[in-house]
Amino acid sequence: MRTILFLLRKEFLQIFRNKGMLPIIFVVPVVQLLVLVNAANFEIKNIRFAVLDNDQSQTSHELVQKLIATNYFILSGNLKNEAEAQSYLAKRKADMILEIPQKFESDLERMHSASLHMSVNAIDGSAASLVSFYASSVILDFNRQIVVDQLRLPYNPTLPIQTESRYWFNPELEYSSFMTPGILAVLVTMVGMFLSSMNIVREKEIGTIEQLNVTPISKPQFIIAKLAPFWLIGMFMLAFGLTVGELIFRFPILGNLGVLFGFAGIYLIAVLGMGLFVSTITHTQQQAMLISWFFIVIFVLMSGLFTSIDNMPDWAQKITWFNPMAYFVELIRMVLLKGSRFTDVSHHFAVMTGMAVVINAFAVFNYRKRA
Repeated sequence: MRTILFLLRKEFLQIFRNKGMLPIIFVVPVVQLLVLVNAANFEIKNIRFAVLDNDQSQTSHELVQKLIATNYFILSGNLKNEAEAQSYLAKRKADMILEIPQKFESDLERMHSASLHMSVNAIDGSAASLVSFYASSVILDFNRQIVVDQLRLPYNPTLPIQTESRYWFNPELEYSSFMTPGILAVLVTMVGMFLSSMNIVREKEIGTIEQLNVTPISKPQFIIAKLAPFWLIGMFMLAFGLTVGELIFRFPILGNLGVLFGFAGIYLIAVLGMGLFVSTITHTQQQAMLISWFFIVIFVLMSGLFTSIDNMPDWAQKITWFNPMAYFVELIRMVLLKGSRFTDVSHHFAVMTGMAVVINAFAVFNYRKRA
């Protein structure tokens, strides 16, 4: 234990003496957090919606089919009550709930107007506003068709079907509330993979790796001492990013931070294992940075950070099953914006623990083989 503590002290001294590493630790994360949060919006499609049809009339069924026919909406379920509707939104089984009241058809026939109710998952505020707009446009067109074709009345745009929308988890539709948690996941990943791989490769560049290999220091002690500082720095960066995000972007923190930091600790172990693997196949810091960047770009683009995983092709969605960042991005949003508890994200913990074990086992084996 004393040996590890001595090595940890040495590593921290080396880290803070390295002028090239300090900007990556402190400057790059702040710039990314402040700039990337305002990333552009993207087109929304494959909107999953569920229907709570209290009318069960021909007109209500035609309205549902009208939504499906647009190719923007996918029916994910027919609901029985309000509790089931709330469950669908909370468990991400649907992006929108369409509630059709009783006497919907008869109100249209008698008063030529009726009301509907939409509940939209607004974790992604930009996407939620588009979902509401698309649905309202389809309903407005359906209303025109009913008035003109079936009731044979002149169309009066002042008497449309009234749609009342309610945005869940992000009532103000703040895009920064959606982006900030995802950017934090990127920062933690960069600290874990970039810095750990570069730090170990630096020992090769200056020629001290051979000296360390012949010392009484065991390889597990060496690996722990090399990776532990960046685990601590990664956890610090997460806490720092949460503080900056709350102060500047005012995004809510609704969930248990213990769940978030517990998962982040496991996630960092997996990412540090990838950094260790990169260090075993490279000989210079430039090589380590290039290969790490290659992995990080793929992780970011296929994590659901900017575009929904549901909008990706089937083959890409299957690849995301093996992307650790995809689990972290989803969990951090669930915890911070939805207030999800451990029971809601236990699957994420199980998958990430398995990834951490497999990645580190492979990285350590490869390190021993090449050391």
